[in-house]
Amino acid sequence: MQSQAATGDYKDIILFLATAGVAVPLFRRWRISPVLGFLAAGVLLGPYGLGALREQIPWLGYVTIGEPEEMAELGEFGVVFLLFMIGLELSWERLRLMRRYVFGLGAAQVAVCGLVIAGAGVAFGLPPAAAAAVGAALALSSTAVVMPILTEHRRQHSSAGRAVFSVLLFQDLAVAPILVTLSVLAGGGAVALSPKLLLAFAPAAVGVLVLVALGRLLLRPMLRSVARAKSEEMFMAACLLVVIGAGLVSALAGLSMALGAFIAGLLLAETEYRHEVEVTIEPFKGLLLGLFFVSVGTSLDLSVLAERPAAVLGVAAGLIGIKGAVVLGAARLFGLAGRRAAESALLLAGGGEFAFVILAAAMAGQVVDRATGETMLVAATLSMMAIPGLAAIGLRLGGRRTAETTLAAEPPGGVGETPRVLVVGYGRVGKLVGEMLGRHQIPWLAAEREPRLVEAGRRAGETIFYGDASRPEFLVRCGLERAPALVVTMDSPDGVEAVVGAAREMRADLTIVARARDARQAQRLYDLGATDAVPETVEASLQLSEAVLVEIGVPMGPVIASIHERRDEFRKALNRPQALGGRTRSARPPGR
Repeated sequence: MQSQAATGDYKDIILFLATAGVAVPLFRRWRISPVLGFLAAGVLLGPYGLGALREQIPWLGYVTIGEPEEMAELGEFGVVFLLFMIGLELSWERLRLMRRYVFGLGAAQVAVCGLVIAGAGVAFGLPPAAAAAVGAALALSSTAVVMPILTEHRRQHSSAGRAVFSVLLFQDLAVAPILVTLSVLAGGGAVALSPKLLLAFAPAAVGVLVLVALGRLLLRPMLRSVARAKSEEMFMAACLLVVIGAGLVSALAGLSMALGAFIAGLLLAETEYRHEVEVTIEPFKGLLLGLFFVSVGTSLDLSVLAERPAAVLGVAAGLIGIKGAVVLGAARLFGLAGRRAAESALLLAGGGEFAFVILAAAMAGQVVDRATGETMLVAATLSMMAIPGLAAIGLRLGGRRTAETTLAAEPPGGVGETPRVLVVGYGRVGKLVGEMLGRHQIPWLAAEREPRLVEAGRRAGETIFYGDASRPEFLVRCGLERAPALVVTMDSPDGVEAVVGAAREMRADLTIVARARDARQAQRLYDLGATDAVPETVEASLQLSEAVLVEIGVPMGPVIASIHERRDEFRKALNRPQALGGRTRSARPPGR
């Protein structure tokens, strides 16, 4: 059987990859947010940009996006993966500590913004039901745009960053009730509370309970089983299954896929596989989010903007003004300082991705007429495109320091912001190192690739994570950028050298103490930038010498002094060929 695929079937994907590989790096070089790069590419290459000229200039069909609907469907997974990663960075305990801001500030923002926007709609002649749908849609902000901006500027752990996240989280929780209410409105039902309306929310509640129950029962055993196979491909497949599977279960229950992925992330945040899952999923999240932003750009109907410029621009400006003012006031009421409240208001002032879902449902149910819906969609898109600029102003107002009072304290057991010594390898040597650090009350955490050792460490109450520490991304997740020291105790010579080399590339000022098999490997570790390398053969010889000297009657003091002297001679001998290599590199200022 013969099969042949037309090159046109892959054209849109090739255009997206070209955008990711060419346009976005240029935007980064110009210090412009990559989000704007993807959005601009979507506008330019979409059916309302250059695509509108395909009939007059046929060759433009080869360089414009032909199936924006299919790209939008795939791009929605970007939001799903983003919410999963956000869940991984939290935990149920941290979410409990943030409940006042999630269900207080978040609920206030959605309710007040929705009512004010709906009131404005009624004032401009919209029917009450249509105004309510528009108010609900435009009250929501963009998690997909705002959270990457906060992460890029390391503001997600600031008080403003956590306030913004709390509001965004409540907005994601509110999507399902809004859609259910819209379906009732479309059917001609009343909006008031009734047994029928309450029953409509039952599948969503059951879906959340099923997700939590299945997650607690199955996630850790499944990942443990996959980790024991020691296959990166199988682990990646398991991670993708968790994200997409949780999203589909959530969608079947009438919730958003993003909310299901967020719950799965919360459940995995409490496990030892958290950081390895983050490193595995990150590339998929980045690509799919880029695809989402491109799809948002393609939805900007420039013909509507050309036909009704005053209406579209007026709605976009009014939306930013109303939401900014409401968030500013609510944030001040909930205790945020003026600058932090202003930063939060600017970040949340734009429209969000769920506006497209809600307005599409409202137009399909004839709650909102087509012309009004299209105007609101274009206005929401323009306001989303303004978010990076608004965020830049907000970051200037809020300042770039993250070492400030946060909304919720770090719960016990989390990595948090506390600098910890990182111990790579948790076998017999690593366990003893951890015990000695604990005796001196020095915070530490361990990384290990053997699931059995990770499980044993977790049972003992230690902070230990499963993962490959030779990958810089994993070391970052474990807090290497704040760690006072790194101790590498693995019994694999190649593995030790890979970790030392990766860590030294990341931080020139880091103290690195590494286990070596013999003097020759110790020399290689010094060459790679280890501060100190401890050869097993040398240490065993010195300990044997100490034992025999003491047993035959040599006083303990002179024995210990001679052992220390001989150890220093070994270090100098090993360090001499590269002169000031290891320690001088360690003393340089931090750099990348």
